[in-house]
Amino acid sequence: MKPIQTKKLVTVDEFCLLSNIETSFVTSLEQSGLIELVVIQETRYVEADQLRQLEKMVRFHYEWDINLEGLETITHLLQQINTLQDETMMLKNRLRFYE
Repeated sequence: MKPIQTKKLVTVDEFCLLSNIETSFVTSLEQSGLIELVVIQETRYVEADQLRQLEKMVRFHYEWDINLEGLETITHLLQQINTLQDETMMLKNRLRFYE
């Protein structure tokens, strides 16, 4: 029998307290689909693998004064760049095969 693997979680309240931000900002990010939260017994959590993305959005919003719509645009463009980079790498690898 395999042991159940649990993901590392950070409460939204704890993250907001340490980052000195409003919990409503994290709620807005979730509602717009930019991050996913896990709810366990009415407590909202951020998965550890999403913390880097969340911290990046906090910096964009609070340090650079980028609004939610701007964050959505930036996130979409960064995803497109990553997809194109992956595709370029795959094509380069295929090309090397034929060289």
